[in-house]
Amino acid sequence: MSSRRSRSRQTGSSRNITDDQINDLVSKLQQLLPEIRDRRSDKVSASKVLQETCNYIRSLHREVDDLSERLSELLATTDSAQAAIIRNLLMQ
Repeated sequence: MSSRRSRSRQTGSSRNITDDQINDLVSKLQQLLPEIRDRRSDKVSASKVLQETCNYIRSLHREVDDLSERLSELLATTDSAQAAIIRNLLMQ
Protein backbone atom coordinates (compact mmCIF):
# COMPACT_ATOMS: atom_id res chain seq x y z
CA MET A 1 0.00 0.00 0.00
CA SER A 2 1.38 3.42 -0.89
CA SER A 3 2.32 5.78 1.89
CA ARG A 4 0.03 8.46 0.45
CA ARG A 5 -2.96 6.15 0.68
CA SER A 6 -1.95 5.16 4.22
CA ARG A 7 -1.76 8.79 5.29
CA SER A 8 -5.14 9.62 3.77
CA ARG A 9 -6.69 6.70 5.61
CA GLN A 10 -5.10 7.76 8.88
CA THR A 11 -6.51 11.27 8.66
CA GLY A 12 -9.96 9.90 9.42
CA SER A 13 -11.46 10.28 5.98
CA SER A 14 -15.10 9.24 6.06
CA ARG A 15 -14.71 7.38 2.77
CA ASN A 16 -12.17 4.67 3.47
CA ILE A 17 -11.57 2.43 0.53
CA THR A 18 -9.74 -0.85 0.69
CA ASP A 19 -7.02 -2.03 -1.65
CA ASP A 20 -9.39 -4.78 -2.79
CA GLN A 21 -11.99 -2.18 -3.76
CA ILE A 22 -9.37 -0.19 -5.66
CA ASN A 23 -8.20 -3.32 -7.47
CA ASP A 24 -11.81 -4.19 -8.32
CA LEU A 25 -12.46 -0.72 -9.74
CA VAL A 26 -9.24 -0.80 -11.78
CA SER A 27 -10.22 -4.23 -13.09
CA LYS A 28 -13.65 -2.91 -14.12
CA LEU A 29 -12.03 0.04 -15.89
CA GLN A 30 -9.66 -2.33 -17.66
CA GLN A 31 -12.64 -4.29 -19.02
CA LEU A 32 -14.12 -1.11 -20.49
CA LEU A 33 -10.99 -0.04 -22.35
CA PRO A 34 -10.66 -1.52 -25.84
CA GLU A 35 -6.91 -0.86 -25.90
CA ILE A 36 -6.30 -3.00 -22.81
CA ARG A 37 -9.28 -5.36 -22.84
CA ASP A 38 -8.14 -7.09 -26.03
CA ARG A 39 -4.61 -7.80 -24.80
CA ARG A 40 -3.65 -11.36 -23.98
CA SER A 41 -1.89 -10.44 -20.75
CA ASP A 42 -4.06 -10.02 -17.67
CA LYS A 43 -1.41 -8.09 -15.76
CA VAL A 44 -1.53 -4.36 -16.42
CA SER A 45 -0.49 -1.81 -13.82
CA ALA A 46 -3.14 0.39 -12.25
CA SER A 47 -1.29 3.48 -13.47
CA LYS A 48 -1.40 2.15 -17.05
CA VAL A 49 -5.15 1.48 -16.74
CA LEU A 50 -5.73 5.02 -15.44
CA GLN A 51 -3.54 6.50 -18.18
CA GLU A 52 -5.39 4.56 -20.87
CA THR A 53 -8.72 5.58 -19.31
CA CYS A 54 -7.77 9.25 -19.65
CA ASN A 55 -6.65 8.70 -23.24
CA TYR A 56 -9.89 6.89 -24.07
CA ILE A 57 -12.04 9.62 -22.54
CA ARG A 58 -10.13 12.24 -24.55
CA SER A 59 -10.70 10.26 -27.75
CA LEU A 60 -14.41 9.96 -26.96
CA HIS A 61 -14.59 13.73 -26.44
CA ARG A 62 -12.93 14.29 -29.83
CA GLU A 63 -15.38 11.88 -31.43
CA VAL A 64 -18.37 13.63 -29.86
CA ASP A 65 -17.03 17.00 -31.04
CA ASP A 66 -16.55 15.65 -34.56
CA LEU A 67 -20.03 14.13 -34.66
CA SER A 68 -21.56 17.35 -33.30
CA GLU A 69 -19.84 19.35 -36.00
CA ARG A 70 -21.00 16.94 -38.71
CA LEU A 71 -24.55 17.09 -37.37
CA SER A 72 -24.47 20.88 -37.36
CA GLU A 73 -23.30 20.88 -40.97
CA LEU A 74 -26.05 18.43 -41.89
CA LEU A 75 -28.72 20.54 -40.20
CA ALA A 76 -27.41 23.65 -41.93
CA THR A 77 -27.78 22.05 -45.36
CA THR A 78 -31.17 20.45 -44.68
CA ASP A 79 -34.43 22.31 -45.24
CA SER A 80 -36.08 23.67 -42.10
CA ALA A 81 -38.84 21.02 -41.93
CA GLN A 82 -36.34 18.16 -42.05
CA ALA A 83 -34.04 19.95 -39.60
CA ALA A 84 -36.96 20.37 -37.19
CA ILE A 85 -37.73 16.64 -37.39
CA ILE A 86 -34.09 15.76 -36.71
CA ARG A 87 -33.95 18.17 -33.77
CA ASN A 88 -37.14 16.68 -32.30
CA LEU A 89 -35.72 13.18 -32.64
CA LEU A 90 -32.52 14.24 -30.89
CA MET A 91 -34.43 15.78 -27.99
CA GLN A 92 -36.32 12.56 -27.22
